[in-house]
Amino acid sequence: MNKLIQTIESIRAKLDGLRRHSLKETSTRTIIIDPLLEALGWDIRDPNEVELEYPTVDGKSVDYALKINAKAAVLVEAKALDDPLNDVKAITQVVGYAANDGIVWCILTNGMKWKVYRSIEECQAPEKLLFEVSLDPRDSVGITAQQLAQQVWRFSKEEIAAGTLDAVGEQTFTDGRIRKALDSIMRNPGLPLINMVKKALGDPGVSPQKVRGSLARIWGVSQTITAHASDASTPAKRRKTTSRVSYDEKYHLAGKPQEVVELYRAVDRLCLSMKPETVERQFKAKYISYAYNDRIFTSVHVQQGSLRVWLYLKYTRLQNPPLFARDVTNVGHWGTGDLELDISNLSQLEEAATLIRMSFESRT
Repeated sequence: MNKLIQTIESIRAKLDGLRRHSLKETSTRTIIIDPLLEALGWDIRDPNEVELEYPTVDGKSVDYALKINAKAAVLVEAKALDDPLNDVKAITQVVGYAANDGIVWCILTNGMKWKVYRSIEECQAPEKLLFEVSLDPRDSVGITAQQLAQQVWRFSKEEIAAGTLDAVGEQTFTDGRIRKALDSIMRNPGLPLINMVKKALGDPGVSPQKVRGSLARIWGVSQTITAHASDASTPAKRRKTTSRVSYDEKYHLAGKPQEVVELYRAVDRLCLSMKPETVERQFKAKYISYAYNDRIFTSVHVQQGSLRVWLYLKYTRLQNPPLFARDVTNVGHWGTGDLELDISNLSQLEEAATLIRMSFESRT
């Protein structure tokens, strides 16, 4: 891990200079990707561990095949440093290569950004994105090289061999499928579910309509509030001439990796559950806010690699604040609050949940 941290720090330090040279794919591989793979424990000079120009079923090739016990476990397709990695054809191609060869994992990278896909999911190729991490300082303001290394380490030789990525992928995509099923059930709960709830309550006086309404509130179905780009305090005359852009959940989650979506869902559910009937969620242009009696206690910005969360807490008053927290009292930021969290995985979310509850309590 220390070697990886040092490598990330070195690459970030010289990134501006590298960009001025407009590195092509070959140079990007040599200067950035190869050193990172080596820092992740992959021996790029051993074809039994890293096979270069790995042949595919259609006679083409993928830049790298990372192997465990001489068997391909991860395919890595490299692009030039300035490539934005958003070409659907390129994504579909590398994901298809992996799926056709029975390889679960594939990565699309330009050296700075690493997008990790789970090829076996039953959905469109772009939706198979589990997570992505960007080493670019412009995309990771306030995030240390150590935090980035922890994300990248997931596809190290050690973690791939241990099945860590497999476990994360299985849990994340399974949770997503089950959440969608529960959403469907809670939006229109059937009589069997309502009767189960009534039986558990032990109160025959609660009507099916009340149970249905309560389930909707608790699940958050009735809590969605669409906010407009123009502020409520904007004079009416000005609002008439200003174009109104609506923001909603779909707007904030479009194109986001599955892990980030599930992290958001967990935070969303946690915030709404504090006081199901009174906590309000509002969708802004850059973030989503949660308020109790008009007092915002949590703001969430859904990024490509993590959630940026702001809480109404003072960093200096916390005992042993987590490594993914920072004081933004004197730093410009979106949202409300002086404590910023950068949540990129479920283990961090467990720590963050306590702080979110503390923020809610501070506003009540």
